[in-house]
Amino acid sequence: MKKKVLSLLLVSVMASAALTGCGGDKKSETQQASEDAAAAEEEATEEDAEAEDTASDGKTFTVGFDAEYPPYGYMDDNGEYTGFDLELAQAVCDLEGWELVKKPIDWASKDMELNSGSIDCIWNGFTMNGREDDYTFSVPYVDNSQVIVVADGSGIEALEDLAGKTVGVQAASAALDVLQSEDGQKALADTFGSLNEFADYNTAFTELKAGALDALAIDIGVAKYQLNSRGEGFQILEETLNTEQYAIGFKKGEQELCDTINADLQKLANDGTVAELAEKYEIADMVILEAE
Repeated sequence: MKKKVLSLLLVSVMASAALTGCGGDKKSETQQASEDAAAAEEEATEEDAEAEDTASDGKTFTVGFDAEYPPYGYMDDNGEYTGFDLELAQAVCDLEGWELVKKPIDWASKDMELNSGSIDCIWNGFTMNGREDDYTFSVPYVDNSQVIVVADGSGIEALEDLAGKTVGVQAASAALDVLQSEDGQKALADTFGSLNEFADYNTAFTELKAGALDALAIDIGVAKYQLNSRGEGFQILEETLNTEQYAIGFKKGEQELCDTINADLQKLANDGTVAELAEKYEIADMVILEAE
């Protein structure tokens, strides 16, 4: 568009010169205007070329995450998205010279986001167990368990005490998969009075505190964070529903990008970044990515 405008300006100046005759002063002014227009056009061309080079050199890395899944991904008190996984993703981008794009997603729509190309990976406490054939996964970096959280004084002390109770779980979560799987805890779930799905755990904890839920099936890392931040009033049952591992999920066949991230994760484990972030988010006892 800049080039078209400048070209029209040049034509207009030359036409004006032809109409005003060939006097010495007019000719000098016309020549000067013509030179100025040519110089401006050259500068605009150089700016366009520079902008194109800058755009081609930069790479963005878009991470899809659940914005209400602390300590892995969430919005802090300053309105910024943060968490263990997001800070680790930023550290990878720093190594590669990439720009990190944090994209909150509806967890139930994560596959659509990944397959459409709107995100480069799912990186947010994402369970790999049982999904190995559906994604290309990074190395596992966190050991996780599925647990049950109840309110203090609920009278629920073991999994068998959940019979006839109303239990909550996040939609499309690993906990839900466990409770619906024949190889998991479906037999236990069949004893529940009902199994209610929630879009996020903040809502579920509100329901649990209000007594609308008797118990909540949840990842242990998220459970510990919620209990630490909410104070007294809840407890985690000693019996676990399942154990699993977290990894970064890429679109099936995206091996080159996965290999790059794996190499960077090992570098970050070696230089102490992973351990530092694990301490910061209080999951040091769960991280399994170690220095070589």
